[in-house]
Amino acid sequence: MDMYKRAEYKVIKSRIEEPRRFIQVVMGARQIGKSTVVRQVLGDLVLPYRFFSADNVPATNGLWIADCWNAVRSLMKVNGWLCCVLVIDEIQKIQNWSEAVKKEWDDDTANGRDIRVLLLGSSRVLQERGMSESLAGRFEEIRMSHWSYGEMRDCFGFTLDQYMFYGGYPGAASLVSDDDRFQQYIQSSIIDATINKDILMDTPISKPALLRQTFELGAAYSGEILSFTKMLGSLQDAGNTSTLAGYVNLLNDSGLLCGLQKFSIDMARRRASIPKFQVYNNALKRVFIPNSFEQAVSDRKEWGRIFESGVGAYLVSQAFVNRFEVFYWRDRNEEVDFILRKQGKIVAVEVKSNAEKNTSGLEAFKNKFRPSLSLVVGDGGMAAEDFMTMDIRALF
Repeated sequence: MDMYKRAEYKVIKSRIEEPRRFIQVVMGARQIGKSTVVRQVLGDLVLPYRFFSADNVPATNGLWIADCWNAVRSLMKVNGWLCCVLVIDEIQKIQNWSEAVKKEWDDDTANGRDIRVLLLGSSRVLQERGMSESLAGRFEEIRMSHWSYGEMRDCFGFTLDQYMFYGGYPGAASLVSDDDRFQQYIQSSIIDATINKDILMDTPISKPALLRQTFELGAAYSGEILSFTKMLGSLQDAGNTSTLAGYVNLLNDSGLLCGLQKFSIDMARRRASIPKFQVYNNALKRVFIPNSFEQAVSDRKEWGRIFESGVGAYLVSQAFVNRFEVFYWRDRNEEVDFILRKQGKIVAVEVKSNAEKNTSGLEAFKNKFRPSLSLVVGDGGMAAEDFMTMDIRALF
């Protein structure tokens, strides 16, 4: 796995080798290999570097960032280095990190010090909040997505069905033959770590247990449309629908689960719509499926749901990186699984894992909204294998 290089490797390497211009910020969910790809780049650089992680640093330790910088400045002085790369992982853990970074970066600029800075973080809200305020004009984002089917196939030999069922976390790839270990890894390293470390540490939440239940229900129903009102019925101590909507937003910001809105030209109507839940990685749905891989593949109805959620997970992960929006559409009995939109261009995608599902919704949508492209993925349309390995930008 350490030998396999994701596409981001080239981007990060070339930007660090350029003359110092911008802080490079690598963002993406937990356990998708941000640190791995950065360590691969550092190992291949001729430049000296220092790697720091804020993971176990107290959040209130405001001087820690300045300490990292000063350590690098001293090394440069002592060793006579003309340039050094400074990497800080899990930067969002430190309170007011962006002000501290701005102060040190501007000091380097003023004094002509060539320290090239790479920041990594797993929570995109905090990063975006901090960056747009303090670091305006000083940074570039490098967004990393969950692993695609093509990457899991090339690196770990996954089949498409395995990818649809087990999702794409590189750390879990070697555990697929042992279901208990696989599920434990997803539960502790991804779900618990994200909820406890990324969400609860940073956001005052009145009902942490409810946040967890909201995730569990949403993940179990990934690929399905479920109203918050209906959800309230199956959650203990649920509060109200706006609490749930707020929790889904937090889960979305940390790359676990989102609630797709119904496509409509009218913004207000879109916001009031019933969400369609969608995990960012199908491994998160796997944890809530009682069946084994073999059982799931042979159960047509269940496999249809898993398959659709797998395509959806790929789309929402790609949407984060390639900056497009994902919706679903429904009008009375007509429905389209995914509607993609980028700069006014609309693409309709219907997922069909078997011949039973009809595609009349696609026709109805075409007549009403005239999308620039509409396609069926799977049975009778574009092969799922092709869709899941294509450059998604080609759709627009």
